[in-house]
Amino acid sequence: MKPRKLPLRKCVACQEMKPKKELIRVVRTPSEEIQIDLTGKKAGRGAYLCGNVSCFKLAKKSKALDRALKQSVSESIYDSLENEFIAVQDEFIEAKELKADEA
Repeated sequence: MKPRKLPLRKCVACQEMKPKKELIRVVRTPSEEIQIDLTGKKAGRGAYLCGNVSCFKLAKKSKALDRALKQSVSESIYDSLENEFIAVQDEFIEAKELKADEA
């Protein structure tokens, strides 16, 4: 049986191609809200970031999310996303390590 192909996505900050499951998706919903999507299935335009805060800060500095989401992202949204990102980062890393242990 042929092994399944892993979907790859590019981090908008560091431009590295990685498997989709190793990246965190930031999504602009149809109602123009910007949220972090851990499931990767929310409706809307998505942008992917590596699971580290340094990539998030680089995306904020270079306004990479603005370009990827095709909408200007205000500083207040960046600040709230950064707080969410830090909280989600630990959960994301734990889930990744758990999957690695199972494999």
